[in-house]
Amino acid sequence: MSDADRTLPIYDAQASAYAARNAELYELPQAQSFVAALPKQAHILDLGCGPGQYASWFAAQGFRVEAWDGSSEMLTLAAQHGGVTTRLARFEDLTNEAAFDGIWANFSLLHAERSDLPDLLARIHRALTPSGVFHIAMKLGTGAGPDKIGRYYTYYGEAELEDLLSAADFKIMEKHLFDGVGLDGTAGHYITLLCHG
Repeated sequence: MSDADRTLPIYDAQASAYAARNAELYELPQAQSFVAALPKQAHILDLGCGPGQYASWFAAQGFRVEAWDGSSEMLTLAAQHGGVTTRLARFEDLTNEAAFDGIWANFSLLHAERSDLPDLLARIHRALTPSGVFHIAMKLGTGAGPDKIGRYYTYYGEAELEDLLSAADFKIMEKHLFDGVGLDGTAGHYITLLCHG
């Protein structure tokens, strides 16, 4: 069983608790910067959407929104938001080309294996329109492994992540560093990056 296969059932079981904890849009300033860089009525993919709180906010701003997640229970919650099209999908199911004006991956790609991230970033780059915008949020640190409730994480250094984005032909426009506490109650260091494709 892969690490993703072990992580998804945890999200299925914790979907309601996760939705309640994240009802507040903690990364709203980053979401505002993201949409400010998009054309009107842009097509957005929320990749690893969880319960869909950001997908819902994007839809409320007048954007066309697709919300993908590998957890069926998370996707059930996301589907309850108006104006959001949902799809049960994993990261590697992203095979679109020039299909999205913006891709929002907010603390989702950190569940992928380190060796898979270059390919996933390349997929995201291909899926964006030429002037597309990409938001990525990750946990800072070293190594990889399960958290206190069993979710698999890969941790990245700031420079390491920037190098991976550069190698995938992304240009970083904004960067934010901050601390917080996750669903498992553990304090962590976080990074968000807004990029042009």
